[in-house]
Amino acid sequence: MSAEVGLRDVELPDLEVFLDYEHDEEAAELAHFPPRERDRFMTHWKTRVLGVPENLVQTVTVGGETAGNILAWWDADRRFLGYWFGRRFWGQGIGTRALGLFLELEQTRPLHADPAARNIGSVRVLEKHGFQRTETLDYDGTEHILLTLT
Repeated sequence: MSAEVGLRDVELPDLEVFLDYEHDEEAAELAHFPPRERDRFMTHWKTRVLGVPENLVQTVTVGGETAGNILAWWDADRRFLGYWFGRRFWGQGIGTRALGLFLELEQTRPLHADPAARNIGSVRVLEKHGFQRTETLDYDGTEHILLTLT
C-alpha cells in the first residue's frame, strides 16, 4: 500500500472503528483476545485507555483513514505496547511503519509486548524494531511470547 501511514490522537469516532476491528473473528483468534460487547468496550477505552494520563494512545491512519491503534501503558513496573489493525491493513508494512513512528514518541525502555505465539506477523513486526524474545508465557493455555526492547 503506497498511502502514507500516520499517527494522531484518538478521536471518539475512532472507537467505533476499533470496536469493529476487535470483532473480526480472525483477528480475535490470532490475538487470543475475545471481543467485548459494545458498552464494556467503550467503558474500557474511555476510562482505562484514554482516561489514564500515563498511557500513550494513538490512532494509526493510512491515507487519512483509521487503520487501527497503537498504545503503551504501565502494568505494575513494566511498560507494555500493544496494537490492533483492521484486517484489510495487514501484510502491507503498515504495522511496521506505524510502530516505527510510535517508537519515536514512546521513549520508555525497556518496553514490552506479549503477542500470542501464533500471531507470527505481530512477532515479526516487533522483531524488525529490535524487540528481543525474552520469555514464553502461558495465558489460559495459549502460548505468548514476551518481547522486550531495551
